[in-house]
Amino acid sequence: MLSVVLVALSVLLPAGPAAAHNSLTGSDPRNGARLGKAPASVRLTFLNKLDPGTTRVTVTGPDNVDAAAGKPSFAGSRVTVPIRPGAAGLYIVQYQVASGDGHPVKGEVRFTLTVGTTPTASPSAAAPTPVTPASSAPATAPPAAAGTPTPAADSGGPAWWPWVLGAVLVLAALAGGLLLRRRSSRRSGAAN
Repeated sequence: MLSVVLVALSVLLPAGPAAAHNSLTGSDPRNGARLGKAPASVRLTFLNKLDPGTTRVTVTGPDNVDAAAGKPSFAGSRVTVPIRPGAAGLYIVQYQVASGDGHPVKGEVRFTLTVGTTPTASPSAAAPTPVTPASSAPATAPPAAAGTPTPAADSGGPAWWPWVLGAVLVLAALAGGLLLRRRSSRRSGAAN
């Protein structure tokens, strides 16, 4: 019985995390932070290793001004983008990464600079340029306006694989209990 449960778990466990969607696990600055000093860069950390060819990150400041100061650098599940902070106000870091199953995951991190380093740019400033690796095509979707609420996490919803794993474990425990009960009833029937 135990061997059946172990075989079932060994087959199911590797499939769960591999099929899970990538998701943001942290950022620096953190989402919703209010900063009195401008950061030199923005770092996003994800659940899985990032592919530089499919990862897109844009950084925009007040009045939709491009605030990226260079190309992103990658280290496993982290991407760091140098920024060029300007006026005080809301900064939006939008990202799109690919999961192991190819599903794109989009989201954003917002932080506010309470003290600007340059005067506010005019509303007619150019739209931000996506920060992408040189080998990939530019992003086609424009970033959302500063006042438009968008989800700050995985658009695919919560991870489903822990629930599947839990259900498999419960079913395995029930099956084991039924087998033990059946064996004990056979033994007691044979003893009579």
